[in-house]
Amino acid sequence: MKVLDGDTPERPEINYPTKWGFKIIGRDKAALEKCIKHIMKETGDKEHVCTLGNQSKTGKFHSFNASCTVDTEEERNKIFKYFEDHDDVDMVI
Repeated sequence: MKVLDGDTPERPEINYPTKWGFKIIGRDKAALEKCIKHIMKETGDKEHVCTLGNQSKTGKFHSFNASCTVDTEEERNKIFKYFEDHDDVDMVI
């Protein structure tokens, strides 16, 4: 990654379409899995891969890794926003 002024890194260049991954974190595994399927359907019936990630030590939080091909930065941001705004999602990375 290039640095512009010694402190600020330049944004990486992303060539679209590209495969993009989202880490979705929440409290209810079944609700998260259902949420991922719903959002991928709502955003163009996206083919996707979804795998169970980690669980917190207390078992309170669970994560899933979901990935799909996105055609544009706008589409990538739209999917991210859907996850971010969903009631069953506590965090998306």
